[in-house]
Amino acid sequence: MTNGVHGAGVGEASPGNQSDAVTHEPEVPGLAPKSGKKEVSARDLSDFKELLSPTELRQIDFVRRSFEPGRLDRAVRVAQRYIGSNWIEHCTKNIRHVNGLERLPKFDPDKSYLVVSNHRSFFDLYVITGYLVNRDMPHRLVFPVRSKFFYDKPLGLFVNGVMSFFAMYPPIFRERSRAALNLASLDETARLLRRGGTFVGLHPEGTRNQSDDPYALLPAQGGVGRVIQAARVDVLPVFINGLGNDLPKQITGNFTRKGTPIIMNFGAPVDFGGMLDQAPSPRLHRRISEHALEQIRSLGEEERELRANLS
Repeated sequence: MTNGVHGAGVGEASPGNQSDAVTHEPEVPGLAPKSGKKEVSARDLSDFKELLSPTELRQIDFVRRSFEPGRLDRAVRVAQRYIGSNWIEHCTKNIRHVNGLERLPKFDPDKSYLVVSNHRSFFDLYVITGYLVNRDMPHRLVFPVRSKFFYDKPLGLFVNGVMSFFAMYPPIFRERSRAALNLASLDETARLLRRGGTFVGLHPEGTRNQSDDPYALLPAQGGVGRVIQAARVDVLPVFINGLGNDLPKQITGNFTRKGTPIIMNFGAPVDFGGMLDQAPSPRLHRRISEHALEQIRSLGEEERELRANLS
């Protein structure tokens, strides 16, 4: 196990405003696949303009256009890599420990990757992906985020740009009346993965585990499975433990070197066997998510031993 000295990065939302429950696959009438079908028709956020406010439409359109090849996309990638990663690097490097890097594939800039992790802190994916970004991962970062504030307020677009350089995309909606939008956002995530050059972070648990036991994971939600089956990219599991939700305390603990050790334990790409070739359905998608979560749980048991050996 190594004590990393360069990692950090951009996460899925700003502290205290991160999306929870972004990986549920809602049941929406008329969207379930027919028996025997090998594909689920992808939904598009633009198909549901009547469910989106003018502000949401404008901001979704702007962030989506930032993924198109050109100056804006290049600028975002540079900012995520050299600005977003460095500030978290300096706030975590003294108490961060990393294991399992040898299990990861060599990152191909033309391919996409999906990292799945347990969910304890607002900052889980910030730290995981930032560590990799500072190790020559050139991909555009993407983390779904709840729509409230980040997409329904004009200031949200500014905060998204300043805090994550537009990594917080696509939006996830809380209202049951807009459940169809969440399927569209999941399918948008899969679309970005399929186009290549994208690194997406998701939590199979779907919401933060706030129990006292970091190793007792919450049930898997089917939304991640939907993305995994549709995208067909390498899925990289990781267990992370030691981060808190109090940003000033977290930063102080790093600089005093007295904070709780942060341990990231990476696993090899998940083997889903023949699951991804089966007819898609909400039940299958939950099984896929559960399988990914099992790999994370195993990494958690390794992390437990690693942590014990630190003391």
